[in-house]
Amino acid sequence: MQVLLKRGKGKKKKLAPPTPPAPKAGKGFALHKDGGRRRRRRSAPLKYGGAGGRNRKRGLVAAPVGGRRENARGGAGPGMKLGQAALGLLLLAPLAVRAVEPISLGLALAGVLTGYISYPRLYCLFAECCSPKRSLSREALQKDLDSKLFGQHLAKKVILNALSGFISNPKPKKPLTLSLHGWTGTGKNFVSKIIAENIYEGGLNSDYVHLFVATLHFPHISNITLYKDQLQSWIRGNVSACARSIFIFDEMDKMHAGLIDAIKPYLDYYDNLDGVSYQKAIFIFLSNAGAERITDVALDFWRSGKQREEIKLKDMEHALSVSAFNNKNSGFWHSSLIDRNLIDYFVPFLPLEYKHLKMCIRVEMQSRGYEVDEDIVSRVAEEMTFFPKEERVFSDKGCKTVFTKLDYYYDD
Repeated sequence: MQVLLKRGKGKKKKLAPPTPPAPKAGKGFALHKDGGRRRRRRSAPLKYGGAGGRNRKRGLVAAPVGGRRENARGGAGPGMKLGQAALGLLLLAPLAVRAVEPISLGLALAGVLTGYISYPRLYCLFAECCSPKRSLSREALQKDLDSKLFGQHLAKKVILNALSGFISNPKPKKPLTLSLHGWTGTGKNFVSKIIAENIYEGGLNSDYVHLFVATLHFPHISNITLYKDQLQSWIRGNVSACARSIFIFDEMDKMHAGLIDAIKPYLDYYDNLDGVSYQKAIFIFLSNAGAERITDVALDFWRSGKQREEIKLKDMEHALSVSAFNNKNSGFWHSSLIDRNLIDYFVPFLPLEYKHLKMCIRVEMQSRGYEVDEDIVSRVAEEMTFFPKEERVFSDKGCKTVFTKLDYYYDD
């Protein structure tokens, strides 16, 4: 709805709700030849937030267009909340209709709605907005980590201190860059989800959180030059639209070597590049690289009779960076991000033990509304496989398959 206001002699000016700038991104992620002609094909669905697209996904993960959108916590999305606000105003209309003629009442309602949408603070009460001054509740983050992440005392401490310190700093010198390492099922993806949910209500579904999966979005090594150009455009466009953007790169151990170096300028100590500041952005890398080294340290502590909680970050952080840098099968192989010390923290995720699997099973039972049955908890945990074969100390799949195995006992 637009409102026309008189300006000067007979001239009218249209006032419309402000729309966020569209990200400056490329079109598609792969070039192919077909009968001698070059045509573009997208390696994965891309969603761009155009003018007026506040509820559209700006990340690389596909999101439905149109219809009701709900956030990650089950609540109504921005469009639904705006509709509820408008409905509330319309429900109040009959109370005033006796005193105000219909045309005047309609114009009044239009003015109220336009003013509401045009005023950022009011709009952000009902819709997700990006603000470089977004606050983070350290207590809420710690509660999530304590209740949902098991056996990872190092990761909990690093994530809590690094994230809360970065968000509370009004003028950081560079973006926050975290590299999470460990075997499958130890909690790397889960932590990135917790981080996103504690900064944005929509979590991983937020317009300001962008997920890249190496094997999905960058599959062909022959297109690495194209990927570099488009990755730079994508990050530049999204940070231009929201300084507090979050970028998550999954499967770094499967990414083509050299590709990630394309974003090196955005992680460095620059106030701005071409008028864009990246200092408030957050970059998270997930990788299995270095998992062997983490296991060796954890096993040495176990064999010597020490508690895993005695392991310090200094016991493996340097070894992790060296392992990732020298691994030819890793996206960090001889990467300038490591060589120039642009990654703030290498975060180790320790292999999980039998007791940690039981914790995962109990939480899953509770999330499904079941009463915790310790007999079922033990039976599911015992079905998991462990290594080394002789000692059977660590789960080789972490908590990843615990949830599907639990289905067997509750299959109606």
